[in-house]
Amino acid sequence: MTDATLGMTPAPGWWPDGACRRILQYSLVPPAKFLLLLAVLLTAAPAPAQKPCASAPVYQPCDVEFELNEAEAARHPNPYLSVELRVEFRAPRGDTYRLPGFWDGGRSFKVRFSALAEGRWDFRVSSNIERFSGQTGSFTAAAATTPGFVVPFNVHHFKHSEAFTPHLWMGFTVNGFAAMPIESFRALVDLRAKQKFNHLRGLVLGEEALASPDQIQPRHFQALDERIEYLNQKGMTCDLVLGGGGNQLEKLLPNWKQRDRCFRYLVARYAARNVTWQGIEEFEDYTNGPALLKEMGELLKQLDPYRHPRSTDTRVTSAPLLGAGWMDYATHRLSDPAVFAVEYQLYPAAFVNLGPAGGAPDAEALRRHAWNAAISGQAVTLPEGAPEAAAAQFHHLYSFFEKTRYWDLEPYFRVEGGRALGLEEVEYIVYLEKPGPVDLIVHRAGYDVSWFNPATGAYLDQKKGFKGERFTADGPPDQNQDWVLYVRRDGKKEGMRRSFKLESRRPVMQTLETSKAEVPFEIQLPSESRIEAGQALEFNATLKKTNRATRNMIWLWSGEAPASERGYRVLGTSQFGRFTVPLDIAKDYPATLHVRVLGIDGNGKLFGADRVYTLTK
Repeated sequence: MTDATLGMTPAPGWWPDGACRRILQYSLVPPAKFLLLLAVLLTAAPAPAQKPCASAPVYQPCDVEFELNEAEAARHPNPYLSVELRVEFRAPRGDTYRLPGFWDGGRSFKVRFSALAEGRWDFRVSSNIERFSGQTGSFTAAAATTPGFVVPFNVHHFKHSEAFTPHLWMGFTVNGFAAMPIESFRALVDLRAKQKFNHLRGLVLGEEALASPDQIQPRHFQALDERIEYLNQKGMTCDLVLGGGGNQLEKLLPNWKQRDRCFRYLVARYAARNVTWQGIEEFEDYTNGPALLKEMGELLKQLDPYRHPRSTDTRVTSAPLLGAGWMDYATHRLSDPAVFAVEYQLYPAAFVNLGPAGGAPDAEALRRHAWNAAISGQAVTLPEGAPEAAAAQFHHLYSFFEKTRYWDLEPYFRVEGGRALGLEEVEYIVYLEKPGPVDLIVHRAGYDVSWFNPATGAYLDQKKGFKGERFTADGPPDQNQDWVLYVRRDGKKEGMRRSFKLESRRPVMQTLETSKAEVPFEIQLPSESRIEAGQALEFNATLKKTNRATRNMIWLWSGEAPASERGYRVLGTSQFGRFTVPLDIAKDYPATLHVRVLGIDGNGKLFGADRVYTLTK
């Protein structure tokens, strides 16, 4: 398919295959001449080349359908490879969107499009099928009945396309959702919708999707269509994982030309729906994961006119790939809050936690994992195979946060005994994974204080009308589980809801402090200049100054072999310990290894110290 710009001519309001309905709807022909014109069309018009797109609301897809005739089908025995079809749509205000068509089995082709504004949209077709090329048409987009697509917002958050609709992302995973019996799939989606889940992530490509690298299986994608359409009807977004783990994508599509064709097909088929793109499973285990993802991500960025969010699955963290420029949000699998906290301060991007790697643990462990992620400002995902009790506890998490200004909350560091999110002067949320005393410094004002039980969803009022700038407590009501402390000004929050502006502030990203004179620590170990990959080694960051802020440091050690272009790997999350540099951090040995230790002090200030080693194996 070519990317040449088409000369867009406004559709005249009718065309030979439009029949009476189209003429009555769009024609400017005077009524007196209508019967004569109709007679000419019915006797002289060629066979229809396309079935027009019916009117649809904004953000909801409609299809322009095409059918190959017998001679065209004979010339194109594998239409997926050889038929080129593209339609350019012109919006009511004149901007244009170009989408490729896709083969839907047999002789059928479709172009799927969702309007982004109300009013009349004109379109024009280009194709290597001469009968299709040059066809024009139009349709009218009605007012939106949904809040639109999911987009990144306010640095670390999400919203819908409509300006005043924030989006609290909560997902669940069903990798084989295309193969599920449709009734079982609908029953599961209905249940998850009642529990307030609004994302499903699942695998798109596999052996069932491709008969060969150059031949797709339309039935697989028709099954995906049915399920994604049902998800969207339920208000859910589908997070499309394009390739499975273990180099699956490169095995299915060995060369760039085959991947290029397949990704164009996926954009053609699914970009008009409410989706996100989520790369490949566990990119770290791919031989050339970062390079493959950059290739894929840049193509999606180029082709997708709706700019759906792009990221990838990961074993640990995908944040090292943010610098490549194709990702809109990052993902995590870890439950370690240190990684969450540090990367959140480093990158101006939203984070989605996909659940722990290696299978789903019990409901309590999943609840703690999810709350550790949420209190770090991450969206959460229920992993595949999770017990149903965990889904109920995710529901409690969602119900709690939807009462907050979650799209304004940022990590808050003026707390001891727990980890916190806050919108200063408005509300503070402290998660105590290990119950004990808590000391929270707030803006001086009057607050209501409650304890929230994340296991049951119940609130226990602690203190009405607390006034001051420091709230302390000996601990939560029950010392046998995790708890959430909620300190807020409900009246202030209610007043903010009436604002014409969705966000109340835009987070300011920190500048990493690396000056040796200012950084309160330095790398002491390893002390030698050569270290060995695959071996546990002693690491230690020595504090140069000790005070209240440095006593509450959050630590993150990372290592990177820059020449390998694989990004950094997390080595450890404590001030000192025995850490192992993974063997796959570098392609060739010996390699130069850049080790960095980052620390956030008790005031939320981010510091970094670096050291370079020669890495051997």
